[in-house]
Amino acid sequence: MRVLHTSDWHLGRTLETWPLVEHQSAFLTWLAQLCRERQIEAILVSGDIYDRAVPSVEAVQLLEEALASLVRICPIVLISGNHDSAVRLGFGGTLLESVNVHFRSSVADIARPIHLTGADGTSVLIYGVPYLEPPLVRGLLACDKSHAAVLTAAMDLVRADLAERSADASSTGAGRPRSVVMAHAFVTGGQGSDSERDVSVGGVADAPASVFDGVDYVALGHLHGPQEIAGQSTTLLRYSGSPLAYSFSEEGHLKSVSILDIAMDGPIEVELVPAPVPRGMRTITGDLADLLNDPELAEAETFWIRAIVTDAVRPEHAMERLRRRFPHAIAMDLQPHRDGMPLVEVERRVDPRQASPVEVVAAFVEHVTSQPATQAVCEVAQEAVERVRVSEAVA
Repeated sequence: MRVLHTSDWHLGRTLETWPLVEHQSAFLTWLAQLCRERQIEAILVSGDIYDRAVPSVEAVQLLEEALASLVRICPIVLISGNHDSAVRLGFGGTLLESVNVHFRSSVADIARPIHLTGADGTSVLIYGVPYLEPPLVRGLLACDKSHAAVLTAAMDLVRADLAERSADASSTGAGRPRSVVMAHAFVTGGQGSDSERDVSVGGVADAPASVFDGVDYVALGHLHGPQEIAGQSTTLLRYSGSPLAYSFSEEGHLKSVSILDIAMDGPIEVELVPAPVPRGMRTITGDLADLLNDPELAEAETFWIRAIVTDAVRPEHAMERLRRRFPHAIAMDLQPHRDGMPLVEVERRVDPRQASPVEVVAAFVEHVTSQPATQAVCEVAQEAVERVRVSEAVA
């Protein structure tokens, strides 16, 4: 059976302040064409379908068009991620299942797999484990408040259901079904970027790969770089990564989707298919005059540009001047140098695009009081962040 694994579409997202709807639409058009050409038999989308809990009208329309196109090719399974509203994304799920669009966004659906059979006769059970906000689901799963605990409890449900179905298949002489789990989580060992929203609970954001032992493949979402997670068992864990770069920390990523060939037995074969790049991304560094006149930067004029300007004194109208040469310059950082050496920073600021919400609060408290934030202040800030995340999840 041939399956395509993708995730983290973040429909409706902007890059800095630039909308990416056209680029996302181009990816989805390409995806449909790829699925037709490669005779894909199931499409798995492992969370963060939208970029926010209340998506824009454009984002909703884009998803509707994509699903209408893709479901003509094969069944689609989608789970909710930490950016999605599980309730909104799952609305109409029962009705959509009748046309082979399967949403999994609640605890109640974790042990309710989608059972598909490939053209070669391979039987595959696909389980959806949506993003599980620990304070919100710990009661439903009767476990501690940590990502590892809620994922372990969820996978216990999966393993129990899988064992029962495998026993039934054996009793009838059928072969053991292959098993795929879709999950949206931060698994230990994964390499993150600045684009992923912090999901830490009490300072612990990750869960070990061993949580997922007992299945054949784990189709992960959340981290934006395509990567395999090493584990001690035969379970294969992979992040497909996002189809587009959503911050300059992803500048070096080779974006792709994963095609899985799942046979009745034996290892699963994985092929990474590079995704189209509507516009490249590049960081350029130097004095403003050099950046504006360097002929070797001609190629970068069509790219998304982050400029690190090293003038000792901030140049006037620097961004406006940059955009005359680089129309898609969207970010600029001033890092003064003198004689080729960085000047000592007079003031260190926390970049809210890279720091966690608690780090931002701690930096603000230190700025206002001239004293480091206490552990008690950080705990209050963490509790506030968790309350906001829970309210978004149930919105």
